[in-house]
Amino acid sequence: MLIDTHCHLDFPDFDAERDELVSRARAAGVAQMITISTLVHRFERIKAIAETYPQVFCSVGTHPNHAHEEPDIQTDDLVALSEHPKCVAIGEAGLDYFYDYATPEQQATGLRRHIAAARITGLPLVIHSRAADDDMAAILKDETERGGAFPFLLHCFSSGADLARVGVELGGYVSFSGILTFPKSQDIRDIAASVPRDRLLVETDAPYLAPKTWRGKRNEPSYVVNTAEVLAQTIGVSVEAAAEITTENAFRCFSKMTRVA
Repeated sequence: MLIDTHCHLDFPDFDAERDELVSRARAAGVAQMITISTLVHRFERIKAIAETYPQVFCSVGTHPNHAHEEPDIQTDDLVALSEHPKCVAIGEAGLDYFYDYATPEQQATGLRRHIAAARITGLPLVIHSRAADDDMAAILKDETERGGAFPFLLHCFSSGADLARVGVELGGYVSFSGILTFPKSQDIRDIAASVPRDRLLVETDAPYLAPKTWRGKRNEPSYVVNTAEVLAQTIGVSVEAAAEITTENAFRCFSKMTRVA
């Protein structure tokens, strides 16, 4: 059993075959998946997908590249929407300096509002961090010192070892995507090997970043199996053990998510 902790089933890439995609995931051993919000104004669509499929859960939040599009979304809005029974996380929110769609200030403001929502609700914040390691670490430390700990995970990890260390020290989880499987990603595999086993998660970030077996194709939740295989090799356990480790971690991290038979 595996759980894809991060995919985007609301994206138009999947409109023509969402039923088949969910069925393929089930057949591959991916028992549950979390479809992650990138825009709060799309939450109606996201939660409708989660309501349609028992094994699909969701989050609510604004991606940092859309921070300028939803500047008026407040912490209270996130808290209220997260009360939906299938909503198990806040985000994704964070910092992305690779692109410049939103200013660093807009992104940081949004991130801090999402952190507050995670602290209030107890739901984990799904953090997107790209080319922003120092500022992300600084905000995580500052928020923890000023407001107290909050649950979070660093999703689709492709940052440096220092950010992974800070995340773990502050109680966070680290989630690995298909990037882990790429031949040139030895640095990411080294980081994965250093993360305590009780903090490891796997994801697809579908439709992006298909793992090496399907490199160049549209990604989908069933492909998380390949990432789990490489993670198992990386940490020196069997594929079955890696599946058990990451699945139990997912239920601990996303504590509101129920187990679907």
